[in-house]
Amino acid sequence: MRLLRRAPLSPRSRRVTAVAAATLVVAATAVALPPTAAAAVPAGFADTLAIGGLTSPTAVSFAPDGRVFIAEKSGLVKVFDSLADTTATVFADLRPQTQDFWDRGLLGLAVDPQFPTRPYVYVAYTYDAVPGGTHPRWGDQCPTPPGATDQGCVVTGRVSKLTMGAGGTMTAEQPLVTDWCQQYPSHSIGTVVFGPDGGLYVGGGDGASFNFTDYGQVGNPCADPPSPAGTNLTAPTARGGALRSQSIRRPAGEPVSLDGSIVRIDPDTGAGLPGNPFAGHADANARRVIAHGLRNQFRFAFRPGTEELWAGDVGWNTWEEINRIADVNDATAENFGWPCYEGSARQGGYDGANLTLCESLYTGAGQTTPYYAYNHSAKVVATDPCPTGGSSVSGIAFESTSNYPPAYDGALFFADSSRGCIWAMQTTAGQPDPAKLVPFVTGVNVPVQITTGPGGDLFYIALGAGQLRRVSYPTGNQAPTAVATATPQSGPAPLAVQFSGTGSTDPDPGDTLSYAWDLDGDGQYDDSTSATPTRTYTTQGAVTVRLRVTDQAGATGTTSITVTVGTPVAEDPVPVIDTPTAPLNWVVGQNVPFSGHATDAQDGTLPASSLSWKLSIQHCATGGSCHEHVVQTWSGVASGSFIAPDHEYPSYLDLTLTATDSSGRVKSTTTKLDPRTVALTFTSNPSGLQLSVGGTAQTTPFTRTVIVGSNNSISAPSPQGGALVFRYRYSSWSDGGAQTHNVTAPATATTYQANYTMCLC
Repeated sequence: MRLLRRAPLSPRSRRVTAVAAATLVVAATAVALPPTAAAAVPAGFADTLAIGGLTSPTAVSFAPDGRVFIAEKSGLVKVFDSLADTTATVFADLRPQTQDFWDRGLLGLAVDPQFPTRPYVYVAYTYDAVPGGTHPRWGDQCPTPPGATDQGCVVTGRVSKLTMGAGGTMTAEQPLVTDWCQQYPSHSIGTVVFGPDGGLYVGGGDGASFNFTDYGQVGNPCADPPSPAGTNLTAPTARGGALRSQSIRRPAGEPVSLDGSIVRIDPDTGAGLPGNPFAGHADANARRVIAHGLRNQFRFAFRPGTEELWAGDVGWNTWEEINRIADVNDATAENFGWPCYEGSARQGGYDGANLTLCESLYTGAGQTTPYYAYNHSAKVVATDPCPTGGSSVSGIAFESTSNYPPAYDGALFFADSSRGCIWAMQTTAGQPDPAKLVPFVTGVNVPVQITTGPGGDLFYIALGAGQLRRVSYPTGNQAPTAVATATPQSGPAPLAVQFSGTGSTDPDPGDTLSYAWDLDGDGQYDDSTSATPTRTYTTQGAVTVRLRVTDQAGATGTTSITVTVGTPVAEDPVPVIDTPTAPLNWVVGQNVPFSGHATDAQDGTLPASSLSWKLSIQHCATGGSCHEHVVQTWSGVASGSFIAPDHEYPSYLDLTLTATDSSGRVKSTTTKLDPRTVALTFTSNPSGLQLSVGGTAQTTPFTRTVIVGSNNSISAPSPQGGALVFRYRYSSWSDGGAQTHNVTAPATATTYQANYTMCLC
């Protein structure tokens, strides 16, 4: 899954040069920091904060002794004594060896089931080293050259066993497996989880391009066959890029990659378990594989009481998949088809490239089809409030021992980080039923993991809010919800304000509420017990008015509202982005400088040490929603620059400056940047044939809007079409390129024509 990133820079050195993404015209607006996750749940359920104040959390694991371990993307593992503990201890600091860049970082975490008797914690992270190398290679950045989405900053994935010492923190790291070559900055490492058999299960993505059909044609830095590293691979024989997900099917003697696979290993040695499908294979990686043909199986989980492993796989342009391994102990290694298939259909870009590894799959065994898939343009549930367009399945969990209503018994829960939602697939005859889908949590601030925890409740990581949250089904008396209004809420002194708490509610039928107000902002609820008090304010300033409501059983709910009297001196700092200032329609590879400053009414001009920057991509679906991918952050600088890399269109770039004053008050402002685009037209002779551009195939003639300077894969499938016994065989492209090749988008509109000849073929 392509994650978002919001993390402080690690102690390693940084260059003030970042790699960004495709964007639009400059417009600066003041924005608030990302809000606390405020999600909606079904009636009777409660969504509450379990642990907050985290920095880009990615994973949680509950230990048998009550401890709670949480991974942060930067490479920190934090531990809490329990859910009631509000102060974290740093269990492990893996930041020096973790590359926290774009969607890379520390992404997987599992506690040994026999903890603390076996005092081990397992992690999966992006290892900041090239294959066979040592860290650090890049730090938390990717300079240009090579460029994050151009040649790519090549790294690997690592799974390690961390030993806890007597002090309750890590004393040793034992790397178990280092593999998962990643050329491009997404589809990295993912889940690490124990199975019911005691085996350790790990997944990692394909590490390939998300912009074009990638078969290893850009430098082949992962040394995929049939050619050595540094040699551009060509269709149809290429077996690199996304085809690493099919590496178990390579000819005998060629190396097997773990990219795009799920592996089962010994938690003490990292070796494949004896019962694995390829246990007798000469290649150590092959002996680890139990399933393959996956793009980015970021999260997976076992169905309780079974040997079934269920995995969410993030799709490219069209489908999100939930795949099922029916029995991890059988002799079958499921092939879920990527990149030859997406959903249950052939993937247009890779099909069009006529790649041997895909063509042999089409004419042979085919794929293990998804248990369930949903289209990017469609609702999961017709009535849910979740946006469509951008989609990234980002969590899998099962109900097991909760007190949830019977309708949720055994339900499959799955999350989508782009849509910000979690759904429940309820069961029929004990099996998750795609016909029984209901929204469960909506409006989540970037869910990147869901799991069950204490009490059998569903817990989820809200990366965008920096929180671990809990969904419970309270029994007995439930707390009321306080709602306060003020009319007017602002105006000159003297300001007479009518307050009302009558919108407050209690979920228990028949409960009555009492009211207590703090009208003077001193933190004490001692100013009124009326449901509708009034107060006149004579002194200029901003007053935080609070309301506490209490039901007859003593349960309470609180809320607050700010009343502004006159024009008080602003207490927040004021950040200003100085450059870029003029409309900037940039192109791929362009150097974009930035600078800014901030002032504060109390502190004056703030120093550079009070400033931080964030560069992020808003990846959009045509006619749909956008979702954010944080690319780079900088701390303590007033200026810098970034190189705009390649990205699919539509998308744009957000550059955010955040200022923090001496009292800790924070304010941000964001500049939106759009790219310069160009129309590329694709025709064929004769007209009406299928051509593939990027990840989709289309009937000619058609036009695609792309970013100037972007790298686009194009293919002319052959043979095709024709009437009676005649068909058409590819002859040439108008630009002189091979049948399958990449083109760099020019600055002006251009037509590419594929020429065919008639044949008896």
